[in-house]
Amino acid sequence: MDKNNKLFRVTAIIMGLIGLFFLVGGFWLVTLNGSWYYLILSWFLLLTALFLWNQDGFAYLIFACILVASGLWSLWEVGLRWWLLVPRLWVWFVIGLILLLPYWRKAISKPITAYFLMFSLLFVAIIGFTSLFFSPDSKQGKIANTVKLDIDLDDVAGADWTAYGGSNAGLHYSSLTQITPDNINQLQEVWRVRTGDMPTSGDPVELTNENTPLKVNNRLYTCTAHGWVLALKPETGETLWKFEPQISLEGAADFRGWAHMTCRGVSYYDADHYLARDAKASAAQRVKASECPRRLYLPTADARLIALNADTGQLCEDFGEHGAVDLKRGLGEFAPGGYYSTSPALITQNLVIVGGHVTDDASTNEPSGVVRAFDIQNGRLIWNWDSGNPEQTTPLPEGKTYTRNSPNVWSIMSADEDLGLIYLPLGNQTPDQYGADRTLASEKYSAGIVALAIDSGKVRWHYQLTHHDLWDMDVPSQPILVDLNTASGMQPAVIQPTKQGSLYVLNRETGQPIIAIDEVAAPQDVIKGDWVSKTQPRSQLNLLPQPLTEQSMWGATPFDQLVCRINFKSLRYEGQYTAPSLQGSLIYPGNVGVMNWGGVAVDPQKQLIFASPNYMAFVSKLVPQEEAAKMSTHASEGQGLQPNKGASYAVELHPFLSFVGFPCQAPSWGDIAGIDLRDANVVWQHPNGTSYDSTPIVHLPFPVGVPAMGGPMITAGGVAFLSGTLDQYIRGYDVTTGQEIWKTRLPAGGQATPMTFAGDDGRQYVVLVVGGHGSFGTKMGDYIIGYALPDQ
Repeated sequence: MDKNNKLFRVTAIIMGLIGLFFLVGGFWLVTLNGSWYYLILSWFLLLTALFLWNQDGFAYLIFACILVASGLWSLWEVGLRWWLLVPRLWVWFVIGLILLLPYWRKAISKPITAYFLMFSLLFVAIIGFTSLFFSPDSKQGKIANTVKLDIDLDDVAGADWTAYGGSNAGLHYSSLTQITPDNINQLQEVWRVRTGDMPTSGDPVELTNENTPLKVNNRLYTCTAHGWVLALKPETGETLWKFEPQISLEGAADFRGWAHMTCRGVSYYDADHYLARDAKASAAQRVKASECPRRLYLPTADARLIALNADTGQLCEDFGEHGAVDLKRGLGEFAPGGYYSTSPALITQNLVIVGGHVTDDASTNEPSGVVRAFDIQNGRLIWNWDSGNPEQTTPLPEGKTYTRNSPNVWSIMSADEDLGLIYLPLGNQTPDQYGADRTLASEKYSAGIVALAIDSGKVRWHYQLTHHDLWDMDVPSQPILVDLNTASGMQPAVIQPTKQGSLYVLNRETGQPIIAIDEVAAPQDVIKGDWVSKTQPRSQLNLLPQPLTEQSMWGATPFDQLVCRINFKSLRYEGQYTAPSLQGSLIYPGNVGVMNWGGVAVDPQKQLIFASPNYMAFVSKLVPQEEAAKMSTHASEGQGLQPNKGASYAVELHPFLSFVGFPCQAPSWGDIAGIDLRDANVVWQHPNGTSYDSTPIVHLPFPVGVPAMGGPMITAGGVAFLSGTLDQYIRGYDVTTGQEIWKTRLPAGGQATPMTFAGDDGRQYVVLVVGGHGSFGTKMGDYIIGYALPDQ
């Protein structure tokens, strides 16, 4: 056999194997009532292989039919959507080009058939080229900003950034105007520091660097994943002092309770500021405050709340026991890492108020989700609100235990001191995916927003956002307090972004909806013994994606796309709120959420929202405990086999990915969106971020739209900043159109929310913590970077 014959035989064998793959997979898909395309494709591939074996030019004619038919089928399924066309067509296009190489073409009989293949390749190329000029899934528009409302500048960040969201209103907004769409292209890095806090061998499964620094007291304050606190000179990044809490990492490495370790932020208190507003403050209080007048409050991963002198970094000895309150009191026993506060405490009216993270899906006997208010000076417990015992807010007596396993508040709280209310974003009662044994109190308050009286902790109103949550749709973001200009006049509003995609807009004084909330029908099939709500609340202002279909399955190639289709048809999916099942259910949006702890940014003057919604599907499969006992239970937060000890079922959770690691659902997986609050309208929305740091071997910056973990920040100058995407960039945008107008490369993952402030030198700075994220899988680091316009 000559060399040409051998090459044709090898080519034919490869083509035949491809045909057999699609024959088996295509038949499987058809039995699941899926598309016939792959089965029919397999017949043509096998015919192509047969003619190639014989070096017959009819192979070109048959393969030309494959290209033309695949192009027409792809257009019928997905239209001119470039990223959905690619996995359907590129493999066949490349094979066609190879077959046209002279080495093959000269050795076949009937060479005229090559012209059919050439025309078919041109046909597919025209489809691909034309689709580049269409963006059917993007929405273009411009938010008009001719009317700017008057706002109280004391309620928003300005020269300082005094709380996690800029202020206790959580707007992620600054009144600074120096950086604008016209000059942002001149923004440059002006300083960079490294904290020295990097992952170690004794750490939990995941470190998550999610910190937003504060700028106040002429210092920049930041915390690291291990709870180190640094005070920096704002204009240069020079370290002024550093505090290490020496946290206990007992049990961290073997995951006996730890899921991740993070510090989203510290909280600042200035006694002079608060005492000046408190006419009832005694002389003794004023003297006491002078001993540690400016304080930082640091929650640690070993469940302490530490008070530091913000000037020196020394412990405020009068707080708790030598500067710390033990948050384990009243919680009973739990595994190390099973309870601690990942989010900064809320400082309001001489109180420091703290909630706590509870490990999801570990057992049915986890610590309480109690929220506690301590005296800002001495750490004495003033009140406690336990959603499992909501009426009893007086301090828990010594030796007693808060309600086990009650819904918790792990995210950031907000406060309206004029109304005397704080706003709590509530989680649910674990386990997340099985709710047969939940209490009535849990059912009442879980997965909702609750308004408490600041002085007593008593419930003033509450609104549930997911009924009987079986999807881990705990409320993840800080409630945003803003006055809205409505048809009924100005109304005090609270906006609550959620994982399920709705932005609930309520009157923050009464809890009544300002933007209508509909109770929509929900799928009713559920595991025996559990139940589901007949309806779920959906805001008319939302960033919900379209439901998944077989046509929206994706992959890197036709091979894994076929497998994704088979998996899609094999899983239970009846749209949003499909309940977990033994079969395995597709949860979309998944438990990472459309919006998570990063939340959204709101401009109170222009009445607009800048959001960065994510769209990733997850698979949720209930596993009987006797079967789970035979499986590994080593899991990270939200992925792997979750043990659910004490419940009838463990649960297996994982992203809906192809066998090569690409998402099974088509992009975009992460967008940015602009909302005009005056008419509750999504004005523009389009994909954000690239695949640059997600493609193997080489960096391919495909603009597919990737998920972001970390929130946006906007300024009165008309620009927004976002850094949390899977690719390592911080970007700047025009808030009215969403156009990307600036970006710069980061040395690690930037899964944190940027902040901004005015330096003593008159420059506006943008600062970002760049430390990577274990859950997200981005590159770890220990950087803090400052950006500013060139010094004039």
